[in-house]
Amino acid sequence: MTSQWHTIETGGDTRPPLSVRVYKKETEDRTPPLVLYLRGGSFLEQGGACPELPVAQALADSGAVVIEADYSTTSCNEFPGVINSAFDALDCLSRNRKRYGGAKSPLFVAGEEAGGNVAAGLALKARDRMPGKLAGQILLSPMIDPLMATASFRDADKIGMRQRWAEGWSHYLAKACGFAHPYAAPCLCTRLNLVAPALIFTAEDDPLRDETVNYAGRLSDAGVKVRQHVFPTGSGWTGLYRGEGGKWLSAVCTEFADFVQDLKH
Repeated sequence: MTSQWHTIETGGDTRPPLSVRVYKKETEDRTPPLVLYLRGGSFLEQGGACPELPVAQALADSGAVVIEADYSTTSCNEFPGVINSAFDALDCLSRNRKRYGGAKSPLFVAGEEAGGNVAAGLALKARDRMPGKLAGQILLSPMIDPLMATASFRDADKIGMRQRWAEGWSHYLAKACGFAHPYAAPCLCTRLNLVAPALIFTAEDDPLRDETVNYAGRLSDAGVKVRQHVFPTGSGWTGLYRGEGGKWLSAVCTEFADFVQDLKH
């Protein structure tokens, strides 16, 4: 499998160039799923020469073409710059599908932790700005609730993440007028209908479990097709926040393959 960074022009003279890294395995599939992938980091880590992402690698090994966008460098990890950068990448990928896959390759957005927030917000913006172009969204333990008041979040101290997530939210929303904008905090969005189908992951011992499960439920209630997978306690899922893989990766790939197949029917 190859994985390399290159720069793409996304918005003419109005936007700076965006760096993307492509994870791609040689395949004979002419229409592989295209996945725009957004890394975590609690809105505190800068992009650039970051380690390869285990989930992105696993999805590519299973046959998808995964394009990781460095949304943080150009946006300084602040809203709305983050969403604008991610949307530019998604729009560019949508218009240039043949470059990475095929003209009929289904387009997905995926993200882990803070990147899951961006992916969820991006799915909402795609519904509003490019309806019908996004096949689905994959949210891996999305960090989507700035209130940080759920029962499961009380366990954040156990893995040393409470302070980091609090600092991340403070940084991300520094230039926002509150956090009620649906693209900034998707869990507070009041209009979720017509957003792309969702594949959502969390775990029983995930501090972000409650906000993830609640969001999945609200999407389903809004008529959105949702596929949800909750890993058992002790599966090693919280290694996701440290960029670690684990046995759960194979389950993620299986769920993704089934999700893609279901969308064809």
